[in-house]
Amino acid sequence: QVQLVESGGGLVQAGGSLRLSCAASGSVFSARAMGWYRQAPGKQREWVAHITSGGITNYADSVKGRFTISRDNAKNTVYRQMNSLKPEDTAVYYCNGVHFPLWSWGQGTQVTVSS
Repeated sequence: QVQLVESGGGLVQAGGSLRLSCAASGSVFSARAMGWYRQAPGKQREWVAHITSGGITNYADSVKGRFTISRDNAKNTVYRQMNSLKPEDTAVYYCNGVHFPLWSWGQGTQVTVSS
């Protein structure tokens, strides 16, 4: 069973930046597309971005141009650089695979953007 550990969240002012990390245990990481998801208060979890095993990326329109996803297969880690943060980006951010079956969700990392 793969375990996912997200980190890097925090409190930041609007316009600021954060870099999130997601470390995955297990040897299957490099072969899987990895995604970032977020869940804002009172809302359902939503997909934000993903990166394929070959490095092809895709982003939700809401974050396109502001967020960048990357991965280091040697470290079993996926990253997300978030720039020009907005208050509506406030959420708990999670990583997971993209294709079913997904792994068990980690604890996530809280990102709070103040206006």
